[in-house]
Amino acid sequence: MPKFFKIFLKIISGVLLLLLVVLACMVAPADTDGYTESVYYQKWKQLRNTTNTKPPQHHNTKPLKTGWAKVNFTPTSPTPTAGYGVRQGKVYTSVHDSVFVRALVFDNGNVRAALVAVDLLIVPPTVTELLKKKLAKTAIPFERVYLGATHSHNSVGGWGDTFTGKLFAGKFNPANVERIAEAMAQAIRLAQLDLKPTQIGYGEISDSLHIKNRLVEDGKIDPFVRMLRLQRNDGQTALLCTYAAHSTILSSDNIVLSRDYPGVLVDSLERGEANFAVFMSGAVGSMAPHNEGGKNEWEAVVNEADFLEGDVQQQLPKFSTAATSTLQMLTLPLPLRQPNARIALGWKLRPWVFRWAFGTFDSYVKKLRVGNVLLVGLPCDFSGELMADLTQYARKKGLNLVITSFNGGYAGYITPDKYYQKDSYETLTMNWFGPGSGAYFQEIVRDLIDQTAR
Repeated sequence: MPKFFKIFLKIISGVLLLLLVVLACMVAPADTDGYTESVYYQKWKQLRNTTNTKPPQHHNTKPLKTGWAKVNFTPTSPTPTAGYGVRQGKVYTSVHDSVFVRALVFDNGNVRAALVAVDLLIVPPTVTELLKKKLAKTAIPFERVYLGATHSHNSVGGWGDTFTGKLFAGKFNPANVERIAEAMAQAIRLAQLDLKPTQIGYGEISDSLHIKNRLVEDGKIDPFVRMLRLQRNDGQTALLCTYAAHSTILSSDNIVLSRDYPGVLVDSLERGEANFAVFMSGAVGSMAPHNEGGKNEWEAVVNEADFLEGDVQQQLPKFSTAATSTLQMLTLPLPLRQPNARIALGWKLRPWVFRWAFGTFDSYVKKLRVGNVLLVGLPCDFSGELMADLTQYARKKGLNLVITSFNGGYAGYITPDKYYQKDSYETLTMNWFGPGSGAYFQEIVRDLIDQTAR
C-alpha cells in the first residue's frame, strides 16, 4: 500500500476515534428507571411533609379584597418573536395588537398575594430571576406571586440567553427582559392601589368542539373553560378564564406581534361581560385549537375567541358568588430527575450538554387557593390528558381545581407515561425529565390537593 494511503487511513481513523470520544462524552443511554425510589422523589415527599401549606388564620383575617391592573409592554421598536423554532427568532414585521401584563391582587388582612398573566410564550426564567429581585422588598414577594402566560407564539422574544432560548426566542436582548419584568412588577404595584371587598364564584363549561388532541388522534382532551369571577362591592367585575388549546392559530408564516385568540377573548370580555379579564393557558400539552376556518388566520382567531366568549356568556347566569376570607399562597421548589433529554429513543444528551443548551434554572410549584378554588401553577406544558382524574380527585375533596402552565420555570412537556416511547415532538424531543414524569407531576398535584383540603 502506498505511503500516502497509509497516512490517509491513519488520519481518517484518528478523526473517527476523536468523533467517537466526543460522542461518548455528549451522549449516553437514556434512563429507564421509575421515580418512586429516586432521590428527587424523596426530596419532594420531605417538602410535602414539612411545609406548612395551610397558614394559620389569625384574628385579623377579614373578608377578601381584590384589585387589578394591566400594563402594556409592547416594544417601541420591532424585536424577535418567540414561539416557532422554524422562525429562528425573526423580527416581527408589524404590531397587530399590543401585549400586556395583567395582575389580580388578593388580600384577606393576613395574606396578600398576586396572580400575574403575561402575553408571552412562557414566563421566561430570565424574567423570573429579575422579577424576584424587583419584588424582594415589596409587600408581595415572589413567593406570593402566581405566574402564568397566554402562550402566544407571536409575542415578544429576545429573552432567552441559552442556545435553545435563542433558537425559539431570537437574539438575546437584556432590555427585553427588563421591560417585561418591570411591567410585571408595575402591574402588581398598581393592582394594590384599589383593593375592594369582593365576592367570588367559580364556573366551568365543557367546550369539546374547539379543542383537539394533537398528539394522538381521537385522544383524550381537556375541554373545560374554567372561570373565576370576582364581584367587588363597588360594582366592578373581573373574570379569570383558562382553556387548554394552544395559542397557535397564527402560523409560523405570520410574523406579526399578536396575542392570538386569548387577546381577542379578553378584549371582548372587557367590552361586555366584565370590567377586567385575564386569560391563562391551562393544561396545553397535546391540546390544539380546531382550525375554525374563515378567509384567513385572523378570522380563525376571532372565531375561536367568539366561541369561547359564548361559553362564558352561557355560564355567567349560573354563577353564584359569595364572600370568603380563605386565601392561601405557596411557592415550593420542585425537585427533578437529572436531565434525561433524548436525541433518539434509548439515547439521551448527558446532563452537562443539556445544561449548556438549555441553561440551569430553578423550578417551582405554585399554589393559590381562593375560597374553594385551587389553582396549581406548573413549570411546563402540562398535558390536558392528565386533567380528568385530577379534577375528580379535587372535587371529592371539595375543591375546584384549575391547573395552569408556565409558572416562571420551564421543564419541557409533561405527558402521559404511556406515550413515553412515542417518537414525537412532545414525547421525545420535549420530554426532558422522563420516564415517569406524568405520574410524578400528577402525584405532586394530588399532594397539594390533600394538604389544601385538610
